[in-house]
Amino acid sequence: MKTLIIDDEIDICYLLSGILKQKGCLTNYVNNLADAVVALRNVTPAVVFLDNHLPDGFGADFAAAIKKDYPGTKIIMITAYDTIEDRQQAIGNGVDLFIPKPFSKEAIINALASVQSGSIPQL
Repeated sequence: MKTLIIDDEIDICYLLSGILKQKGCLTNYVNNLADAVVALRNVTPAVVFLDNHLPDGFGADFAAAIKKDYPGTKIIMITAYDTIEDRQQAIGNGVDLFIPKPFSKEAIINALASVQSGSIPQL
């Protein structure tokens, strides 16, 4: 499974990449939305792990563009800003799952299993 991580924290990118590679995923990461546009054009991932607060915009806003151009791609938002308003905006823009930071390895594995099986829990 191809995955893309969009997060400005390099440590998070390394951590997520390691977890996803252990589960057999082909993983790439970028640190801003501009690079994400290019990465999405090059290889359409099955799953995007998307941070909300990025240097060049909000992931919740970008989620709508991902769903428009890549409707089959599942979006898992990971963010330290876990408010009801952020969740509502993210859901409205097509985010499939929402994982607050800090997250556990198990949370990532469970989220990946949910999107792989198609049994995505209601947000």
